[in-house]
Amino acid sequence: METVDSIPVPDALDQPVDRFIRFLATERGLSENYQVNVRRALDRLAAWIAKNRPGTRDWNGVELSDLTDFLAHRKKAGLVAASLRFELIAQKIFFRHLAGRGDISRDVADLLDSPRIEKYLPETLNEPAVEKLIESIDTGQLLGKRDLAIIELLYASGLRVSELTGARLENLSLEDGVIRVTGKGNKTRLVPVGKSARAAVEDYLEFERPELVKPKTSSELFLSVRGQKLSTTRIWQIVKTRARLASLDENVYPHLLRHSFATHLLGNGADLRVIQELLGHADISTTQIYTHVDQKHLRNVHRKFHPRG
Repeated sequence: METVDSIPVPDALDQPVDRFIRFLATERGLSENYQVNVRRALDRLAAWIAKNRPGTRDWNGVELSDLTDFLAHRKKAGLVAASLRFELIAQKIFFRHLAGRGDISRDVADLLDSPRIEKYLPETLNEPAVEKLIESIDTGQLLGKRDLAIIELLYASGLRVSELTGARLENLSLEDGVIRVTGKGNKTRLVPVGKSARAAVEDYLEFERPELVKPKTSSELFLSVRGQKLSTTRIWQIVKTRARLASLDENVYPHLLRHSFATHLLGNGADLRVIQELLGHADISTTQIYTHVDQKHLRNVHRKFHPRG
């Protein structure tokens, strides 16, 4: 196989990665995006080993020093700390899996130290920018109704892009104003659909989706012009295009709308535990990042408007 780095990789290195990605998909139910990112990280590692450790025949021959040297190489190449940490985690879960199957005699990645990562605040759009994005979409144009419904639902319900692409007609109740989605770890949850998003989805379902349906179309909510399920990449492109047409200066992408959903809820008085449920976070600590965003906003307002700010 040719990896992302175009280095030929022996089957003994490549095939266990294939099996592991299938395990993530079928046994763990992890998102397509996550599978792709883990695959790329492990492909890079395999390519580096094939090039720099040519005597290594399979994963059983990989040493701890190989993993640390590879991570040092990635850091030297300019990889930011958060991405470096992801690559390290990919190594850890992969080698743990191999050891659990008995494919390797010892889990050398267990001794890897996690690098420190900088604390960061998620980017958000302010409410006027979201309004500008939504109001710029001309529903009279081709696919305008679909694209408005997509953006309304991403923002109104705080969906992950993978949850949006997997949304199905049978899991949507416009009458009750809820949608059932499947998130990380194959966990399902009910998420409210606000009245503006409901109206946009209703409009799309009545006047545009029927025109996209083809003989082999399934029951996914959002369809391409060929009547197929939209990919996460296509959703990303749609959001990017609509933001550009709205002349927004910000770097707008689907997850930014999810961040904005949570931040605006918190800023308008919603309880953090409720936001955790809506986002589908397993741990409240993941949701607490939005309290820092809100505090930063409050400090900025105080600094701007208070006479002694």
